[in-house]
Amino acid sequence: MKVRESGMPDESMWEQFFDPSRALVLLGLTPETSSAVDLGCGYGTFTVPAAGLIEGTVHAFDIEPEMVRETARRAGEAGLTNVEVHLRDFAAHGTGLPDASVGYVMLFNILHADEPRRLLRESFRILSPGGIAAVMHWVSNRPTPRGPSLPIRPKPEDCRRWMRQEGFRTEDPIDLPPYHFGIVGRKT
Repeated sequence: MKVRESGMPDESMWEQFFDPSRALVLLGLTPETSSAVDLGCGYGTFTVPAAGLIEGTVHAFDIEPEMVRETARRAGEAGLTNVEVHLRDFAAHGTGLPDASVGYVMLFNILHADEPRRLLRESFRILSPGGIAAVMHWVSNRPTPRGPSLPIRPKPEDCRRWMRQEGFRTEDPIDLPPYHFGIVGRKT
């Protein structure tokens, strides 16, 4: 099940919207993190920096074969051996990872899905106690050069409410300029 309005622009345009390493650190990824999951990995924009930061495995999931191939290619070019790519409809069928098996889940630009709580529920299931679900999304209070239409973009308060409903303890939203906000949720 594709997430609505989730098409990817070309890679060079996409890369202009983020400072991936900075965002990951601000959203709680540390070298001590045991393993990570990137839901909707796209070009590997966040997968590759995450794999460079932690020693554990980074699982990169996408429904698009070309995105999975590109993520694997980029990880290989970077000399990273701790990336596992998964071609899977995780929105419909979950990740297939064991319960409480990872330390960090990236939910970046994906909670505009029809069922955002389903993604958060799966994240909670696979996170170990104390693990982090990191949410990043396009701001919803003004147009941006990319991203889903404004009416379907979640607001920070929506994301926090959904996260709390699924059992996460959340922190205050942070600004990730120029076009995003982020929220860290911890599995209690």
